[in-house]
Amino acid sequence: MSEKTNDETGSAASGRRRRLIAFLPLVLFIALSGVFLYQLGSGKDASEIPSVLIGTKAPSLDLPPLEGLSANGAPVPALTDAAIRGKLALVNVWASWCVPCRQEHPVLLELSRDPRITLVGINYKDKNDNALRFLAELGNPFAAVGIDPAGKSAIDWGVYGIPETYLVAPDGTILFKQIGPFTVESLRDKLLPAIEKAMTPSS
Repeated sequence: MSEKTNDETGSAASGRRRRLIAFLPLVLFIALSGVFLYQLGSGKDASEIPSVLIGTKAPSLDLPPLEGLSANGAPVPALTDAAIRGKLALVNVWASWCVPCRQEHPVLLELSRDPRITLVGINYKDKNDNALRFLAELGNPFAAVGIDPAGKSAIDWGVYGIPETYLVAPDGTILFKQIGPFTVESLRDKLLPAIEKAMTPSS
């Protein structure tokens, strides 16, 4: 009788565990939905997530080049501190597999023509050949490209998800961060004013 009771108790406990496990995805979904609805209701734009790095020195850059990438018959250099030192620079984190990166690429091509800034790229968790095809198809806006196959540099820069872009002052201070792809509106309302402010001599 005791053995039967133990079996029944074990079966009941096992059934409760199975029901609990079955409900876990639903509980997680409800919790995540609550967070999403709160963000939606707050009217906050995901691209406006503050960066703790703004106003601080940019992380050091020492990334290998994208092998095989050339411009005007010369290899495009690797992305190191020297590539942006003393320049107003835009550091763009991108990948060939990133759909929003493809969407914002025409904007980057336009920005690359702005003589006030130097546009450089961190190629994130990508395959060399795929990255080369991406730039061959859409055009290369970058003065220097460094590869970040393991995503270590992206972690140092506090990347949430790509594309992300950082405006870095000539002294290495991060002035502005764009999360997500640039649009005509974000370019006009956010980046260009930040560039103009950076170019204005402080009184």
